[in-house]
Amino acid sequence: QLQLVESGGGLIQAGDSLRLSCQASGRINTYHMGWFRQAPGKEREFVAALRPTNSNPYYKDSVKGRFTFSKDNAKNAIYLQMNSLKPEDTGIYYCAAAQGLILSTLRDSSRWNYWGQGTQVTVSS
Repeated sequence: QLQLVESGGGLIQAGDSLRLSCQASGRINTYHMGWFRQAPGKEREFVAALRPTNSNPYYKDSVKGRFTFSKDNAKNAIYLQMNSLKPEDTGIYYCAAAQGLILSTLRDSSRWNYWGQGTQVTVSS
């Protein structure tokens, strides 16, 4: 059972940067790894993901060019560098892992098996 623990959230102003980290309890080199977020009153949504066989992350359109997903297999960790943050980026950010996903289901949160507890990101205007 893979356990995930996020860190790095906080309260920041619009335009600032933040880096989230997710530490896994075991090896992640065979897992799809992803970041999702959930704003108050809204459903959990896809932010970014990386397939185990692909070095190029996939991003939600609204974060492309501002967010950067990275992975360190040696440390069993993933990161999300978030720049030029906007108030609409506010939410609880979750780290997720899964095996056996196909590309068309990558953005579907129900297909992911392992979740962290989430870390709050609040961007003030």
